[in-house]
Amino acid sequence: MTLVVVTHAEKPELWDRMPERFAGIVPEYNLHGDVNDGYWDRLFADFPEYQFVLYDDVREEVAGAGRSLPRSWDGTAEDLGPGLDDSIARAFADREAGRPLGGLCALGIEVAEDYQRQGFSGLLLGAMREVARRAGLETVLVPVRPTWKDRYPLVPTERYAAWRRADGAPFDPWIRTQVRAGGTIAGASERSSRITGTVAEWERWTGLAYPEDGDYVFPQGLATLRIEHARDLGSYWEPAVWITHPVTPEATSPRP
Repeated sequence: MTLVVVTHAEKPELWDRMPERFAGIVPEYNLHGDVNDGYWDRLFADFPEYQFVLYDDVREEVAGAGRSLPRSWDGTAEDLGPGLDDSIARAFADREAGRPLGGLCALGIEVAEDYQRQGFSGLLLGAMREVARRAGLETVLVPVRPTWKDRYPLVPTERYAAWRRADGAPFDPWIRTQVRAGGTIAGASERSSRITGTVAEWERWTGLAYPEDGDYVFPQGLATLRIEHARDLGSYWEPAVWITHPVTPEATSPRP
């Protein structure tokens, strides 16, 4: 197996395979973010060099994918901001204003089902550092969606991010992978990504009925969903844990 990092700018035709390759990898509701929906198509038109796949050129198959945007950052935890939505909007505003860039913000890292449980998430982190290195950026900023947070949706994200196993490693598997890859936990946010929809949409996305108003725990949700029937509205804030990764001058992942 030979793996190479290929950006959308280099081989845009690989993205034709993405809907089939990554169907079901993330929860359905996560595909309907309020801010992400407005910018999705522009990612590939305006920032093709920051959208990449990890390509198996022996099998001629996409093993994993990463989406990212360059954004301003002054190096402080405070300037990381609330998370994904803010970073997306900031990246496009930075581009229009010509502001100096401070880091590469990860929007998503996904491993195809037939390549899972083989350590490919760590390789994709390395690939994202490589994309940042090529762009002359010194840090990768990751608003992490913690893998096991859905088991503890009522626990504040900052507390959850601080949980440790008996060996001292982070409790959450995805946070643990990031820390082992050289990342540093820099903060937590309860309002990283806003997702709203009608009650019927949320029932379809989650497979649950919501008979009355109130806050609901739902499958794969990291926090609670607020249902308001009079407004025909379901609203949810996805939390995140900020992790920063330094980018070394040398290559940090497979190269084409």
